[in-house]
Amino acid sequence: MKREIIHVSTGRPYDIIVENGLLRETGALAAKVTKARNAAVITDTNVAPLFLEAVKNSLEEAGFSVKTYIFPAGETSKNHKTLIGIYEFLAQNGFNRSDVIIALGGGVVGDVAGFAAATFMRGMDFIQVPTTLLAQIDSSIGGKTAVDLCEGKNLVGAFWQPRLVICDPDTLKTLDKRIFADGMAEAIKHTLIKDRTLFERLCDGMQVDAEFICRNIDIKRRVVERDERESGERMLLNFGHTLGHAIEKVYNYEKYTHGEAVAIGMVTITQFAERRGLTKPGTASKIARVIEKNGLPVSCDAPLSEILKAAKNDKKRSAGGITLVLLHDIGEGYLYRVSDSEFNRFFSEVE
Repeated sequence: MKREIIHVSTGRPYDIIVENGLLRETGALAAKVTKARNAAVITDTNVAPLFLEAVKNSLEEAGFSVKTYIFPAGETSKNHKTLIGIYEFLAQNGFNRSDVIIALGGGVVGDVAGFAAATFMRGMDFIQVPTTLLAQIDSSIGGKTAVDLCEGKNLVGAFWQPRLVICDPDTLKTLDKRIFADGMAEAIKHTLIKDRTLFERLCDGMQVDAEFICRNIDIKRRVVERDERESGERMLLNFGHTLGHAIEKVYNYEKYTHGEAVAIGMVTITQFAERRGLTKPGTASKIARVIEKNGLPVSCDAPLSEILKAAKNDKKRSAGGITLVLLHDIGEGYLYRVSDSEFNRFFSEVE
């Protein structure tokens, strides 16, 4: 494929570069966007054996002095213990705000490393090198960084845009089916809120290639540019996430991946929205079919009352209510504000 460059015009603008084999150019690309010469590569135990050596060599060849930090893979590492570990690593190795962090990995690595970059010495440059489908089309774009608390997901974080996103589709060849499907949930979400045509192509078995990745990136780019700080339209990207995050929490981030939980959340909230006349009838079944076709679950066995209780701590809750993301129809997402009491009634059976 030819190199694709997608420019993101946020408060601190940056490019997303997509090309097969791009990982080996990390150093040369990084040198163009940062004056730093000391680089901290943050990654996890899954990604390090696959890509760390290549990225480290590329950075060193471009003149960077490189130190690496590896933490245990998985959502359970997305916490303050890991974050403090990164801070201590940076301090012990003499890093300062003129240096750069390279986030090499999936969504968890990007979120935690990005938050470290946003907060260590009040802000460092950082570059996203996403290696999963979910990270390439979603979490590496838009500047959201965070860690989880026992009380809920992503409750402590910052908006901190990267200097660059380096997206190499070849890294997706290393993913097992479950982790690949995890990313497909976010791709499906993008089509449901913004792109009916792309949804229909997914239903027809569209190949996940560079074009597909770029189409998804562009959906998120357009939303983020119009609403960088999530005060309005960007909330649409949370479709399925209010229940999804709650499902992850109920199962202690162990049974379902993020994408699996979001898939369940998208189907469930659409089913209830249909019953209340807020979504076109038949939409939930269409969503369920494409979700199952991509190896994702559409339901779980946790009591709905437990999921709703966990959802009350979601970060999208404010001023005595919560903003739900619903669909008028496929490709037409919208925001629906409910009070705390209305939230529970929304998920009750319609008489």
